[in-house]
Amino acid sequence: MSTADIGTLQRTATGFEGRLARQLDHDAGAVWRMLTDPQAMAQWLAPGSIEPRVGGAVHIDFVDSGIVIDSQVSAYAPQQVLAYSWSSGSEPERPMHWELTPASSGTTLTLTLQIPAGEDAAKACAGFEGHLDMLAAALEGVPIKFPFQRFLQARAAYQAQLAG
Repeated sequence: MSTADIGTLQRTATGFEGRLARQLDHDAGAVWRMLTDPQAMAQWLAPGSIEPRVGGAVHIDFVDSGIVIDSQVSAYAPQQVLAYSWSSGSEPERPMHWELTPASSGTTLTLTLQIPAGEDAAKACAGFEGHLDMLAAALEGVPIKFPFQRFLQARAAYQAQLAG
């Protein structure tokens, strides 16, 4: 896997920041639906729901791994920006920020992740690389299972970024 196939991961004062992007051949409305509609979310992320407003509840249940996200929407602009923490309860905040930008042939989706110090940032970013591949497939009407090989390759590439 080349480094062009993944986003960027860098150290920050409080941990790490990952930036992942995808060019999607769909309009912002279709991409937004994948991020916010419970039935669409289940095709690429996990079963869950997001209340469409700042302060709205976010609940996403990764049944297979036992991870549950319970947080609140911190930024919301339809078809443009969605932000919430991908953590629950007393866990450290892990802000994630989705941004949709119109592009000549669809939409650029950028995901920015904040990962606390002491956590496996390469694993977190690699996991989201897999889910973004799943999102792209679901947009095409061919949902796929989590791409574990892609995850392993991306994790090694992110680890190399941090080591470099």
